[in-house]
Amino acid sequence: MNARIIPFTNERSAMFKSLNEEWLQHYFTLEPVDQVLLSYPRKEIIDKGGHIFFAEYQGEIVGTVALNFHEEGVFELGKMAVTKKVQGIGIGSILMEHCINNAKSLGARKLILYSNTALASAIHLYKKFGFVEVPFTESNYKRTNIKMEIQFHKPS
Repeated sequence: MNARIIPFTNERSAMFKSLNEEWLQHYFTLEPVDQVLLSYPRKEIIDKGGHIFFAEYQGEIVGTVALNFHEEGVFELGKMAVTKKVQGIGIGSILMEHCINNAKSLGARKLILYSNTALASAIHLYKKFGFVEVPFTESNYKRTNIKMEIQFHKPS
């Protein structure tokens, strides 16, 4: 597949919002915390030490994901969305692999995510990349009911 990952720019913030709104409205509903993150991605994600990436395929931005700074050595994978017309061709895998590699390069010891067990294909993707379920703790989202993480081992 000929997709490439491109970084966040202020001009792409509308795409971050529209891709996530499309995905969220299909499966769930927009929650107040979504509205804030999607309306102010630079302030709420980038300026707090996070990153946002986009997948470009055939000249069009078709997917996005955020790598949110959670705490020292820990990032949270979030706001992953792929537009419906290209779901199932591997865009999610490309975004996931990029986030994992990016988190490692930033010195992360762990990458966490919150999801919902009703999203079988997403859970399958996470497990494929090595995420394991851990005890669920409180989340900022009503829709989440599972927490997963992948730990990175530092080379000795």
